[in-house]
Amino acid sequence: MFSGLSPFILPAMTDRLEAIEIKLAHLEQAVTELSDVVARQQKELDRALDRNQRLVEKIAAMESEAGASATAYEKPPHY
Repeated sequence: MFSGLSPFILPAMTDRLEAIEIKLAHLEQAVTELSDVVARQQKELDRALDRNQRLVEKIAAMESEAGASATAYEKPPHY
């Protein structure tokens, strides 16, 4: 396949291919690491959203138990 190539071209092609393979290996490692980070962040986001929902429900329950006070809807004095 490479019999017609100059003796200088084949080593250059081999070096270039090796460099590309090294870059590819680094990119694959980076993708794996980024995937792990995204998965961890998704879990953190899910926990934060769940906590937020529980807090919203807790506030709503507290408001319904106490009843909405008239002062809760009044404008502050600086208006």
